[in-house]
Amino acid sequence: MSSLKCGIIGLPNVGKSTLFNALLKKRVALSANYPFATVEPNIGVVAVPDVRLQELAELTKDEEKMDSLPPIVPAIVEFVDIAGLVKGASTGAGLGNQFLSHIREVDSIVHVLRDFSDANIVREGSISPDEDKLTIETELGLADLQTLEKLVLDKTLEPEKLDILNRIKEELDAGRVIGKYDVGEKLQSWFKTLPLLSIKPVLYVFNVSEDEYKKRTSEHSLNQNELIICAKLEEELADLDEVDRMEYLKELGIEETGLEKLIKAAYSLLGLISFLTAGKKEVRAWTTKKGTKAPQAAGVIHTDFEKKFIRAEVIEYEKLIEAGSHVAAKTKGWVRTEGREYQVKDGDVIEFLIGS
Repeated sequence: MSSLKCGIIGLPNVGKSTLFNALLKKRVALSANYPFATVEPNIGVVAVPDVRLQELAELTKDEEKMDSLPPIVPAIVEFVDIAGLVKGASTGAGLGNQFLSHIREVDSIVHVLRDFSDANIVREGSISPDEDKLTIETELGLADLQTLEKLVLDKTLEPEKLDILNRIKEELDAGRVIGKYDVGEKLQSWFKTLPLLSIKPVLYVFNVSEDEYKKRTSEHSLNQNELIICAKLEEELADLDEVDRMEYLKELGIEETGLEKLIKAAYSLLGLISFLTAGKKEVRAWTTKKGTKAPQAAGVIHTDFEKKFIRAEVIEYEKLIEAGSHVAAKTKGWVRTEGREYQVKDGDVIEFLIGS
């Protein structure tokens, strides 16, 4: 499947680049494990943390009687560090035009909000998380209104599509943020191609101080699309080797870094899941969209596999680990045969049977 990108946005000096740099260091630390590289200076390709791969590799090593673990290839997410925004970006202020064009090219948005005090870091228009959020979303909405003025003039548009565009325009005119907008399954493909900024899925990341981090991460009042992070701490953690990092996290009383939570949340935000394959050659997490059927999932591995798909042998990761081997899982009847209509689930371990 084509690469999907998360754009990291925010006002200047909110910790956006610190967070991006930490992500890049994390990527570099993992670069020996998978064949990807940074595409441009402002794009980072990051591995999705997945403990299942290590356990699956160990099970494969034992079952195949290998001397060492097979290579592990994780799923990935691309992050784009987008130029900081200033008020008036929709009319070209600051790097406004560049900022907005880069957002149009990403599939979802990670919106970093400054939630820390530091006299040494100038606020550059930042006032508070709520007001900063409103500033950026107002600019996105104003830019979308300009785009909608042109889109509604298209004489070839079907009435139901024109109606949706006019409804979005009304919402933005009234100062309301669109966020998730349900247009039904029929028009979903068309809707996703619209060059609008305010309809993209958003993850709000509150960048707090180190002192506040532990206290704030225990909050239960966060919405599903919100995350607490300390970008400065994440950058420090990314500098450490795995042993020191785990020790430091233990001292902080944290099981998982904010960065790992962010990567997983971004993956989910893009509507992605991982199915797994395991063998002597490699143990790998493959990326596909939620709801993908088995032949299309096979096509992620190789385009020919979709056309030549016969059936899929499927077992849930947890059931395979419980069984201890593929052979034992088959003996217990836990490996299912699935056909063309089967929707692949996250964590499915699959062997595709392909025709010649």
